[in-house]
Amino acid sequence: MSHPKGRARLARAARAGSLACALALPLSLSPGSSLLPVAAQEAASAVQDVTLTDVVLPLGGAEFRAPKVTVSGTRLSKDELAALLRPGAAETWPARLARLEAASITIPVLVSEHPGPGPLRQTVTYREVTARDVRAGRIAELTAAGAAVSVSGGPEKGSGTYGQIRANDVDLVALTRLYGVPGDGKGTVQRVYAGIQVADVVYTDPSGTTMRIAELQGRDLGGRQIPGGFGGALDALAVGLSRLEAEAEALPPAERAKLAGAGADLMEAVSVGALEARGLSLSETGPQGALLIEAERLAYATGPEAGLSLDGLAFTQGPTRARLGRLALSGISLAPTLATLRRLADPAAAADADDARRMMPALGTLTLKALSLDLPGSETPPAADPLAAPAPKPGARSDAKPDGKAEIRPDGKAAPQAAPRPVPPQPVASQPVTHVALRDAALSFGPLKDGVPTAGRLSLSGLVMPASTVTGAPVIGALPGYGYRDLDLDLVADLAWDEGRREVALREVALSGREMGAVRLTGTLGGIGPEIFSSGMPASDLLMFTASAKTLDLTVENTGLFERFIATQSKALSLKPEELRQEYVSASQFGVPIILGGSAGARAIGTAMGQFVQKPGRLVLKARARDAAGLGFADFALARSPAAILDRVEVEAKAE
Repeated sequence: MSHPKGRARLARAARAGSLACALALPLSLSPGSSLLPVAAQEAASAVQDVTLTDVVLPLGGAEFRAPKVTVSGTRLSKDELAALLRPGAAETWPARLARLEAASITIPVLVSEHPGPGPLRQTVTYREVTARDVRAGRIAELTAAGAAVSVSGGPEKGSGTYGQIRANDVDLVALTRLYGVPGDGKGTVQRVYAGIQVADVVYTDPSGTTMRIAELQGRDLGGRQIPGGFGGALDALAVGLSRLEAEAEALPPAERAKLAGAGADLMEAVSVGALEARGLSLSETGPQGALLIEAERLAYATGPEAGLSLDGLAFTQGPTRARLGRLALSGISLAPTLATLRRLADPAAAADADDARRMMPALGTLTLKALSLDLPGSETPPAADPLAAPAPKPGARSDAKPDGKAEIRPDGKAAPQAAPRPVPPQPVASQPVTHVALRDAALSFGPLKDGVPTAGRLSLSGLVMPASTVTGAPVIGALPGYGYRDLDLDLVADLAWDEGRREVALREVALSGREMGAVRLTGTLGGIGPEIFSSGMPASDLLMFTASAKTLDLTVENTGLFERFIATQSKALSLKPEELRQEYVSASQFGVPIILGGSAGARAIGTAMGQFVQKPGRLVLKARARDAAGLGFADFALARSPAAILDRVEVEAKAE
């Protein structure tokens, strides 16, 4: 619901602006004594309370209505206030609001209506609005007892409520200037709210999906003046996005340019010190059962501690449950997004399918902590009770014998039969649950190239799962057969792309497991240029023809897996573990060189493998392509034998 939510945020801001627009108040003076100068006594005596009725204020595309407004501590008369608030006056709203001063302003009911796009209409009704200490268009404290929201007239219908609303140091002059006075987008930031708090936000759409926020806070909210004002940019965004969604196709260049320009203007202009929401939840009922998503805290901040964080996330739907202790994203930059939008804001610019990818913001580091998943497994039907009597057939007589015949007494009547053994209730099988946990995870990103990071590092620590979940997977699918019930894994993948050298450095790719061992790979891949991001050919197909391996270093370390492998295989082959080990030593030292072609490199590999099998610790293999361009991926695929590959590389192998 992009438009209604955007309008809701705008309505909250515009509400404060319209509030001051409706309340032109001079400064109230403290009561004086008989010793005050005559002019001061006359000024103090001019302070009065004024009540206005049926106040209507248009502000941009919105209209604000207040059946009753009470202005206390003002030196303006009722007629002067009415003239000041009259729609269509030649003087701008910022100029008029700058003269407003009052001790307080109260509005029992304030209604804002914002139409569009199309038949859509949003109505917000605020209760018991009070502005205190209004000086030169600035409100020291602005409160509302609550509000009701209604969205109608379109597919995005819904309703909601706000609890108490409180804001401090609200600059109504800046608000109306940003909303309705055009600028070039390069001026200074004008702060509208020093702080704002909203309690108990609830919104429900027609499908029954309900969103709740226990508390919402913002600090240092404002922006810069932009062409068309915030009101015009928001309207352009709403119309453009609505049409784009309805037509499900690209907009004409002129409309696309207007939409992109409005989005870039707003993105550059909005200034946020910090936002924080606590006690969030989203609930709905769907085909998969009731869904509940909850979060303890969601926060966004700018400056030295800029970033986004989410704490205490929980997901529940039927037997599926998930819990995340913390998610944090730092180093966010919208520069790539803005650059793409600015280019598309030119109607003459050509749009292509890669623009959506180029609009991705630059990200620094994403971290996760304490992830827990409970996933449903396959259901197993309950075993039948072998002692249970078969269930009686429909319509069978209760006095029938097991063979279906009743016993006849001498008098010719059927003898009463013992009641058949009751069928005990069959146990209901509980659906098995697979538990997966992750202690820590971090994903860092390098600079972007056409929306794709040119470097990245992924690390997973403490990935715990049942060994049965990997059954059937290549290599690790055999782990359950070696006696592993649960897997505790760590993973690292660190890669970087050098566009100038057309190379990808595998700085580290490693997988390790508790009581298993570790595999670590480093190396350099060549023949990878910028066409990998822009070619119409699938990346995997393109790499097959262009990419090559220049260097590859493999390290295998054993911390328990090899011993389990030997124990399992020796039982299956009815051999003693040491006998089987010696067979593998012989196969490694003599069989591997033969399979690999008998070269010096093949013999080095066989010798090192034999030493590793004899005393499994660490095995190190290093390969360097003899050709500076590397050994092409296609060469691997088309090679007739391993010897054809080894002839083109230099190999080092050793066991430690």
